[in-house]
Formats: sequence, C-alpha cells, structure tokens
Amino acid sequence: MAIIEINGLTRNFGSLTALDDISISLEPGRIVGLLGPNGSGKTTLIKILNGLLQPTSGRVRIKGNAPGVETKKIVAYLPDRNALPDYMTTDQLIGMYADFFEDFDRVRAEAMLDDLGIDRKQAMKKMSKGTKEKLQLCLVMARRAEVYLLDEPIGGVDPATRDYILKTIISNYNEDAVVIISTHLISDIESVLDDVIFLKEGRVVLHKAADEIREEKGESIDGLFREVFKC
Repeated sequence: MAIIEINGLTRNFGSLTALDDISISLEPGRIVGLLGPNGSGKTTLIKILNGLLQPTSGRVRIKGNAPGVETKKIVAYLPDRNALPDYMTTDQLIGMYADFFEDFDRVRAEAMLDDLGIDRKQAMKKMSKGTKEKLQLCLVMARRAEVYLLDEPIGGVDPATRDYILKTIISNYNEDAVVIISTHLISDIESVLDDVIFLKEGRVVLHKAADEIREEKGESIDGLFREVFKC
C-alpha cells in the first residue's frame, strides 16, 4: 500500500509553473532518488510534501492525510539550507528535537554526532558549513519517521563525508519508511537507490525501479540522466 499518493499536482508561482500535473505513488521500504537539474521542481515538491507550500491544484496524501499537523508527526525533513537557530548548541538542538518529535531517538542522535566528532557544547554559528549540514542530517535521521524528505543532503560536503552520510541514511532509516533524496550528485547516491524519479521542467519524465533502468537501458542512472538532460 502506498504511503505517498500524489494526483494531478500543479504548483504555480504567478505565471511560472514549477510543477505540472504530477502523479506519483510511493510505497514504504524504498529509497527514492528525486533527480533533475536546478529549476526542475524538486524543492517545490519536497516543500509541498512537508506542508510548507500548498498546491495550486491536485491532491497530495501521506498515509491518507493532506500535508499538515498530522503528517509532520511522521515526516522528517532536511531542508537544502540551514533552518535551525544558530545560537543553539548541539545539546540544545538535541533537546529541542526530543521535545518536538515523539519519534526522536536521542541515543541514536548522540551516537551519530560522536562518530562525526561534533562538539555538543559548541554553538551552531561557530561551526563550518559542512559541520552544520552533518548536524542537521543527524538530527533528521535520528527520528524513527515514516517519511524522510532529504533536500540536497550531500551538496556541501567532501567526498569522504558523503560516504558517511549515505551510510548513515541507509543504516538509520526506518525500514518501513520511504526516503526521498533530492540531489543532482547522482553518481554519489545511485548505489543506494531503489527507485528513480526524473523531473524536467516540473514534469515527471521517468519513474522506475533503479534495477529496471540498468537492465533496460544498459547504463547507469547517472549516464541516463546525462542523456535525458543534456544541453
């Protein structure tokens, strides 16, 4: 049974159509790559799923509910930029997440942060950009959520850290959940993907299992992406 159902979703910003009549069904237990060039609608779709934007038309349901108060209890969201108060220390942020989310696992969060050598007494404003991104990811992945929305989780970190982040995602997400990873760094994540969605100018141009793409096309997802989106 699908955990996310999207039917005829359109989102306009004035005369610009960011998403154009999208219909997608996603089942739990899958890691889904939401792939497309800049301006293809990836972040808009993720924000709608998280309830930060409203559709212009169409229907979105997460476990039968429209995005809102109820879905926020089961959706873990990693934005593409820092959205946390930068005056707070890591320990304070852990406490805030524990207060806000019943599914937050403090022990898991502390273990991930210790693995990365993040000082729990340090304020976020004193951290490097890469450390901030790692901290945010650890907080999100420490939730035992049913939907994870990760917008560019590996965009600003070095290759070694990318490997750790992907390992963190794979080893910590709830196996009955769906994980949506939005990125343009396809070669870095394609080994972990179960399903792939290509967005182009606000439309879904491909939605298939990753293994099917490799078998049918005889090439990597990264190779197919370059072919579909070549300038």
